[in-house]
Amino acid sequence: MLTSLLAGLGLGFSLIIAIGAQNLFVLRQGLRREHVFAVAAICAASDAVLILLGVSGIGLVLQAVPWLVDVVRWAGAIFLVAYGVLAARRAWRPTGEALTAESVPEAAGSDGAESLDSVGRQATGIRTAAPAAARTRLLPVVLTCLALTWLNPHVYLDTVFLLGSIANTHGDMRWLFAVGAMLSSVLWFFGLAYGARLLGRWLSTPRAWRILDAVIAVVMVGLGISLVLPH
Repeated sequence: MLTSLLAGLGLGFSLIIAIGAQNLFVLRQGLRREHVFAVAAICAASDAVLILLGVSGIGLVLQAVPWLVDVVRWAGAIFLVAYGVLAARRAWRPTGEALTAESVPEAAGSDGAESLDSVGRQATGIRTAAPAAARTRLLPVVLTCLALTWLNPHVYLDTVFLLGSIANTHGDMRWLFAVGAMLSSVLWFFGLAYGARLLGRWLSTPRAWRILDAVIAVVMVGLGISLVLPH
């Protein structure tokens, strides 16, 4: 039992810990301290659904309709390139976003999410310099997170096909294998999202954010192009 659980945990980490569109988005939201819990929860929950689909054998069904993977591949490529262009625009025309140190504690927000965010900022002594009006609304963040997750064909190849196939080699213990893989997603995404604030000291200037957005732009566009190039 423990062997299958640890095997799922190890494989899950090996597949998820890589520089990709989803991880960069989670990192950026964590640095901005915007809707951090929602983003991490969506990524972890999406992985859980995909893992369950793979272990249940849905991967065999998807293999029978390869055109569906092609549709997702092109849609994902277009989305990634578009997101990369927006990141490049932020790098070229900065909004002055940065992280600045502040020693005066902020008052708690009126709702729970804002209060939690305020506590986190007080604990680190760092807050975002962008004005409150510049904060992105929850819905666009959620939609972007969902698109980066579900329009990525690699997530079907890795999580549904590969992980599902390996899980089924564990026989009756395949569901424990799945639990281990899902646990790796929870640990990774929440660790990445909430651990991102530790990078605040290196992102204390608008110039640093321009560099970050430039890197994001290059990676996103590169990933998008790679999806449609012949392999």
